[in-house]
Amino acid sequence: MTNRNYIFTSESVSEGHPDKVCDRISDAVLDAFLEEEPEARVACETFATTNRVVIGGEVGLSDQSKLSEFMSGVDQIARDCVKDIGYEQEKFHHETIEVTNLLHQQSAHIAQGVDASGNKEEGAGDQGIMFGYATCETPDLMPAPIQYSHAILRRLAQVRKNGEEPALGPDAKSQLSVRYEGGKPVGVSSIVLSTQHLDENMTSNDVRALVEPYILETLPEGWVDAKTKWHVNPTGKFVIGGPDGDAGLTGRKIIVDTYGGAAPHGGGAFSGKDPTKVDRSAAYAARYLAKNIVAAELAEKCTIQLSYAIGISQPLSIYVDTFGTGNVAGEAIEAAIAATIDLSPRGIREHLKLNKPIYQRTAAYGHFGRSPDDDGGFSWEKTDLVDVLISAI
Repeated sequence: MTNRNYIFTSESVSEGHPDKVCDRISDAVLDAFLEEEPEARVACETFATTNRVVIGGEVGLSDQSKLSEFMSGVDQIARDCVKDIGYEQEKFHHETIEVTNLLHQQSAHIAQGVDASGNKEEGAGDQGIMFGYATCETPDLMPAPIQYSHAILRRLAQVRKNGEEPALGPDAKSQLSVRYEGGKPVGVSSIVLSTQHLDENMTSNDVRALVEPYILETLPEGWVDAKTKWHVNPTGKFVIGGPDGDAGLTGRKIIVDTYGGAAPHGGGAFSGKDPTKVDRSAAYAARYLAKNIVAAELAEKCTIQLSYAIGISQPLSIYVDTFGTGNVAGEAIEAAIAATIDLSPRGIREHLKLNKPIYQRTAAYGHFGRSPDDDGGFSWEKTDLVDVLISAI
């Protein structure tokens, strides 16, 4: 699809979407453990439905005797997440939801394959394939459809939470169909937005009148014209939202979390997993490498695949595809990557400084295409590897 005319569509969901509520809680639990101990092990899953949140999975601290005491705070972590998202519905309220904590100690059999001991290096937490992607079509080197779908919902969340638009509810979905000419994004053929609203008397037209100015200010100038089709709350009222309207689970929005379908996905979800799990850390490393390759102008578009086996330290393979846009051969980039960065689980964690409580903020609006934070959040979005990669080729 490099040099042709086409339409490509991606969707995003808000922080109040039922699955994103669960991602947020799982990542908040992870952050709490990493705050306690940077090498804590966490694989946390959350389920949410009417008046209920269930949290389960495996966790581990170096001093396991602290575990039961530490986990007593999980109930409040979940409530704080629901409160910050903004749910105060009759059947899903941060004060009245029932929280069930089923977290337990990490399996010793998994730990023995992952932990370093004696002369054995720390291994990957699981087998699997991870992908990273970057493209020059937006300033953040992300695909335009997913990046602007996220941006619309972030803007609506901002005006909802700061009190400018109190009629909006936390649950929302967006979808953009972006028109490409010669492989470059030039406009939007259709906009789909479904957002929860707190006023039962609001019609679809009322909701469109409320959200349209924010959508127009978010999209590039000239991308919306008279031919653009709008579908705002197309089914009518959307008053009951969140887990009261539809159950949620951690890890069900992996395409929303990554590239909106514009690039492959290895299949593993991110939220609730500590960075020894290569599902998360290696996907971040692959994005970091792909973004630096495009930022270095070695290619206009780049996909990177990494593969791992449980208990094995180094990746089994590194694959690069520049879709015919590369200024150097893919094999040369693969060799440069191998010579530039240690892609073992520990090497990735140390290079990107991932053993920090920086994950709750990733749970909504995408793990990629975000600005690096001063405290180390979104470190995989830095382009500090450009000169090193160029020198290695």
